[in-house]
Amino acid sequence: MELTVLFVFCVAISGVAIRLSSSLARRLGVMDEPGEHKQHGDRTPFVGGVGIMVVLLSIFPLADLGFSRVSLDSVGAIGLVAVVIFLTGLADDVWHLAVKPRLLVQAIAALLMVFVGGVELRSFGELFPGVTLDLGLLGVPLTVFATIGLINALNMIDGIDGLSGSVSLVSLGLIALIAHHGHDATYFVLLVALMGGVVGFLGYNLRYAGNSRARVFLGDNGSMLLGFVFAWSLIALSQATEGRQPVMTPVTALWLFALPLMDTVGVMLRRIWLGKSPFRADRHHLHHLFIRAGFRVCDIVALAVAMQFVFGLLGVGGLWLGVPEYVMFWLFVLVFAAYAFVIARPWRLVPWLRRLSRRLGLPSVEVRGIFVGYFRQEAYREVVGVVAAGLGRGYDYQISVYRAERSAADGRNVYCLVHVPVVGSDHLIGIIHRDALRIRRRLLRRQGGVEVRLFLCRGSELDPHESGASSQGMAGRSRTVDRRGMCSTLIYSTERGDGMGASDQVGFEVSVPPA
Repeated sequence: MELTVLFVFCVAISGVAIRLSSSLARRLGVMDEPGEHKQHGDRTPFVGGVGIMVVLLSIFPLADLGFSRVSLDSVGAIGLVAVVIFLTGLADDVWHLAVKPRLLVQAIAALLMVFVGGVELRSFGELFPGVTLDLGLLGVPLTVFATIGLINALNMIDGIDGLSGSVSLVSLGLIALIAHHGHDATYFVLLVALMGGVVGFLGYNLRYAGNSRARVFLGDNGSMLLGFVFAWSLIALSQATEGRQPVMTPVTALWLFALPLMDTVGVMLRRIWLGKSPFRADRHHLHHLFIRAGFRVCDIVALAVAMQFVFGLLGVGGLWLGVPEYVMFWLFVLVFAAYAFVIARPWRLVPWLRRLSRRLGLPSVEVRGIFVGYFRQEAYREVVGVVAAGLGRGYDYQISVYRAERSAADGRNVYCLVHVPVVGSDHLIGIIHRDALRIRRRLLRRQGGVEVRLFLCRGSELDPHESGASSQGMAGRSRTVDRRGMCSTLIYSTERGDGMGASDQVGFEVSVPPA
């Protein structure tokens, strides 16, 4: 009960802090501008890190007030160093710092973590049978390297709404579970509070019904802060110190942060292979490839969360089942090698992801309506009635019926297109998808053998920004060409929109002489 109150309180103070800082950012004009490799098209405050920072600083007085029966004195230095990281990320958001100053501050933060917080990599564990790799004098430089790596790994996957926050929430939850199982109450309380801070942020950043796009971004201030917290927690919980035993193995930490780590290292290796700077931004991260394959943002986030959850469960399962460390390490290396090999060949991965989307039954961002066909011409009024009855009320559409100029033995040469002129959100795509399923069920009872599927419009690059240019599709023309390359003649059209209500639908027939 005590931790539940702490979690809910942290969600609330994170949400309030983000709301206030968002209003302030808009007044000051300190916003994330669209352009370059960014996916968003609107000016957005980058204040997500404010909520997490406020939570991190608040848990110390909260613990003293009785929200926890543990003392957080042993991790008190994390607040001091986190402020340094947060301010550096905020400066980067506002003034776009060069790479070298950012890396310098991150290195200084890592050194503070070692010499002030006492958190240091001392061993990599048993990477080979019977051989424990202790680091000795290499501990400090490798701690700095690992900390910088984790900070930037989370920063580099922060590319679409809800992704980094959701993946972080999964990892924080699994680390908290391990801390609880290992009876480390201090880090358990710390991680539960941070989970509340992330949930408060996701309320503004995730896409859901009524929130078609992120209202705030995590920003470098938030992603660097979370990355630093991960570095501190994973190193502290996986290393033995005087008077304290680790609650996990070092290789378990790799699994708990697997997706950001593998994606970042894989992309950087690809850039080096192509002769580019590993820090040069591009659009070859995993979420970019999902976008090119036509996945909605909400589906990409769900799949990324599922992937990280599976990776994390493998790590937790290996730890609790007593699987040798070297087995888990080389399994991780094998999984990473496969991952890097796959994302290095986007021309093969993107078509495979497109097929995966169809197998999972997920709607594509390229959806521009619904296709219904083929059926006999005398049945088109009945089909249009079923289609119109199955469509939702929350969007405009045009229903067009075409007769394909082909000979069909069974007389089925007529098809129907529901064209939606503006498909502007993941939520609307989901509504159209559900409407298509509803129409399919109704037509199966009345018109057997009629195919109902989503009508897609693809551009040269499978990207929502580019495919939308040709979204006019086949609707609204008296003659057109279907996907089989055959000419078709418009025989009926009706529409809803431009101020017309559902009861004001207008139908008309167009007589087009044969060519």
